[in-house]
Amino acid sequence: MKQPQTDDWFEQGLLKRIPHDLRDSFTPEQLSALKIAFGARKWGQHPIDVRGTLKVWSWRYYFVILMGRNKRELSRAEQKTAAFVQALFLLIFLTLSTLLGLLVLYLAKSAAGIDLFPNFSLGIWGWFKTNIL
Repeated sequence: MKQPQTDDWFEQGLLKRIPHDLRDSFTPEQLSALKIAFGARKWGQHPIDVRGTLKVWSWRYYFVILMGRNKRELSRAEQKTAAFVQALFLLIFLTLSTLLGLLVLYLAKSAAGIDLFPNFSLGIWGWFKTNIL
């Protein structure tokens, strides 16, 4: 049997699933209509593809989580949003890293017995000795 040659990924996948005796009976118009009816999108495979349903009382809700590398061209608004989110994450990372570094330095100072301000303590060293050490 002759199998129609096509470069369309949807048509190739569809024709692989159809019995051999029916493959030649489809016209290009019918294949195009099937593609539209099934809502085929060229999303491809994603590294993270989680799909499921949740039943809440008598209703059912579906969810889809797709994650992967973005290969689309971003609009100007999307580029600005992406730059803002990246700057925000960088700011949060730097802030947390600085606070962690200061905490480690404070604990090292306290462990060495260095007292920068006489009769003053933040209480972190006492808590650390009691609960961690």
